[in-house]
Amino acid sequence: MTISGFTFVKNATKLYFPAKQSILSILPIVDEFIVVIGKGDKDDKTEEVIQSINSDKIKIIHSEWDVDSYPWNTIFAQQTDMAKEACSGDWLFYLQSDEAIHEKWLPTIKNACQKHLNDKKVDGFLFKYKHLWGDYNHYQRNHVWYDREIRIIRNDKKIHSWKDAQSFRKFEAFDYTFEDYHQHAGNKLNVIELPCEVFHYGFVRPPKLMRKKAKSSEVSFFGKYRPDKINQEDTTFDYGPLNKVTSFKGSHPSAMQDWIADFHWKDELRYSGKRAGHKHDNLKYRLISWVENTFFGKQLWGFQNYKIIGKYKE
Repeated sequence: MTISGFTFVKNATKLYFPAKQSILSILPIVDEFIVVIGKGDKDDKTEEVIQSINSDKIKIIHSEWDVDSYPWNTIFAQQTDMAKEACSGDWLFYLQSDEAIHEKWLPTIKNACQKHLNDKKVDGFLFKYKHLWGDYNHYQRNHVWYDREIRIIRNDKKIHSWKDAQSFRKFEAFDYTFEDYHQHAGNKLNVIELPCEVFHYGFVRPPKLMRKKAKSSEVSFFGKYRPDKINQEDTTFDYGPLNKVTSFKGSHPSAMQDWIADFHWKDELRYSGKRAGHKHDNLKYRLISWVENTFFGKQLWGFQNYKIIGKYKE
């Protein structure tokens, strides 16, 4: 059995993506790791950072983003598929460059892949999610944040990255048209739910860089910057009062420790005061989240882009 890791990334050093740490978090259990690096700004050092891993498992593919042909952030899915198609493993382990896996889960993940290798009913594996927010000691447990997602898929040509690359679906034919990315297009994958978590650090950045990342996402979504959608670049992102966000007291992946040690924006954060008006601050979602977290410990009514056909057991 072989496992390929794969991802895409662009302007990682300018937008504060822990791309190197993300790769390192699963490198011990993959046989190769495919990285598609998009052409970034002249002063970006993404490729140098990836090469500093100094592993013969790393294989780099260069690309250029065509956001006009792939709007609404489907460019992320197109770049993900580019990496996927270069993988040779039986199983393909996808991590976005702001995600990491705790080392304690690596044996379980590898064992699950081995156990279900020949069970063709299984298209992939489902992971729980921990969305860190603002700093490394708080995370979102709100209905608007997805609580589980597919991160390992079988090496099947019919499986494609879908919409903005949050997940995967299976298609009999796929040509990257708008219809292929429609919410009802394709077939949901049959997955085994793992007890493992993905740590998502996409919303742990210095506030000014968080705003810069938001601007970058506007460009890849609309094809151009939309100042009517977000504030100007020279403003800072307001995470809101962190005392209203769930505290995290566990341990982070060891691969993230050097990155976490660089935390230097505590004085720019708020730990009390008025809510910032994010979607998860909406009273409706706060009430739904309270019911889910208090009585059930999981999301009940969230969108699920998968079909759970079992839970992994050792």
